Amino acid sequence: MRSSLSYLRWPLIVTATGVVLAAWLGYRFTGSTSGAVSFLMIALVLAILEISLSFDNAIVNANKLKEMTPAWQRRFLTWGILIAVFGMRVIFPLLIVVIAAGIGPWAAIRLAATSPQEYSRLIQEAHLPIAAFGGAFLMLVALTFFFDQSKEVDWIGKVERALRACGSVRGMEVGFVLVIILVFVWLLPVRDEHLFMFSAMWGIVTFLAVDALGHVLDRWGEAQERSHSAAQAGLGGFLYLEVLDASFSFDGVIGAFALTQNLFLIAIGLGIGAMYVRSMTVMLVERGTLAEFRYLEHGAFWSILILSIIMFGQTMWHLPEVVTGMLGAVFIGAAFVNSVMWNRRHKGAAQG
Repeated sequence: MRSSLSYLRWPLIVTATGVVLAAWLGYRFTGSTSGAVSFLMIALVLAILEISLSFDNAIVNANKLKEMTPAWQRRFLTWGILIAVFGMRVIFPLLIVVIAAGIGPWAAIRLAATSPQEYSRLIQEAHLPIAAFGGAFLMLVALTFFFDQSKEVDWIGKVERALRACGSVRGMEVGFVLVIILVFVWLLPVRDEHLFMFSAMWGIVTFLAVDALGHVLDRWGEAQERSHSAAQAGLGGFLYLEVLDASFSFDGVIGAFALTQNLFLIAIGLGIGAMYVRSMTVMLVERGTLAEFRYLEHGAFWSILILSIIMFGQTMWHLPEVVTGMLGAVFIGAAFVNSVMWNRRHKGAAQG
């Protein structure tokens, strides 16, 4: 079995490279050593922010990744990390500004380089549709887990059993999300109702489309694999994981602008954090940690459900990103502790 340090090889390489780039960027923008140190520290804080907000993402990724072939696991960790870092941490914020300001991509890059305050303002103005889309998508991710009729293990017993019972009604999870959306539409100011509803509906549609596409491609992949051509095997899972990662990234990308308006520094900091999240995913899969700690996955999905509600709430109130990270850590930590206690009780019973 690989040592723990072996999982950190690439994250540490990326961290060292990112630290050098952040310091160089700080010196380039400020012309001083103190500015270089300031940029370096912000990059490290952003990396920690990304890790704290995305640990539940790593657990959910591991749950899906263990079902994929080794070839697609490798592709997720190579192509996937490029999409995660450059797609969500660079291209996504640029696209927001391109759409919001009605300017070209190169103009958006120049705006990020020369007028970071204006760039940040445009990002913040696009927060409502992003939060509505991401909240709806992530809520369906969590409810699909809890409504699954084949789920045999419950952590928060009465609540999870009740949710699983609801899953016997076809499409119940979508109906539940629609009710939550209607509640928030009722609470929102009239000027925001249409945009929130439109964006949340697209979150639902995207989840259903990706889920359906994943099932189709996975069946196709299994057929191709049986005929000695595994080119498509795992493609559905790969696409699902990338959209899931994008939804998790919304919160981190938006929260990063509270620390700095420099797009390039944000990309460096969040990119470092994304590498650690991917390494945690690999470790969870290869070491079978999810099987060893029976409630850890439940804690992650409860964290996702809370995050989706928080994202909806952020359309009306400002909630610090540290609150989001702490709530996720509390659920995952509690699930971990309960898993250890369960293992000890049953180990003792088996020995007795």
